Amino acid sequence: MDDDRKHRFEALYRQTYEQILGYAVRRCDSPEDAADVVAETFAIAWRRFDALPAGGEARLWLYGVARNVLANHRRGLARHRHRSVELDADLADLYARSPEDSVELGAIARAFRELPDGDRELISLVVWEGLDHGEIARVLGCSRNAARIRLHRARKRLSKALSSAGITADGFAVEFI
Repeated sequence: MDDDRKHRFEALYRQTYEQILGYAVRRCDSPEDAADVVAETFAIAWRRFDALPAGGEARLWLYGVARNVLANHRRGLARHRHRSVELDADLADLYARSPEDSVELGAIARAFRELPDGDRELISLVVWEGLDHGEIARVLGCSRNAARIRLHRARKRLSKALSSAGITADGFAVEFI
């Protein structure tokens, strides 16, 4: 029975993959996001294979699943943007001094936003959530040493980005970096 299920799923995948991918590509900002949406759509289809309608209705069902996955993806992006705005505001509050410093604050926010997602997440876990290396390791599902190394590298990349933007640590409280 499992072989039959596997073969039916593979056939459905071959028949609908390009259509579902096209649907996702037209609605996502990047090919990587579209690939994630398609992967999640087919993962759900595999888990709920018994609920899949037969014949051509399966393709429509997959479009519905892809639509829901896209909605979740967009909500995640919105939450991510909202967190970035909050961090920008937190940074501005932390470093608010004089109007001349607003240019530096903008540069700091840009440097942070331009970091890879993983680096922003690590730094945010330290700054916003106040987590230590052990707690970060549990959140990320890795060893404490791996979390420490990743955080060290993220800090170095942020420091380099700040330096490239002409921002120095002089006069700023940068314990979190």
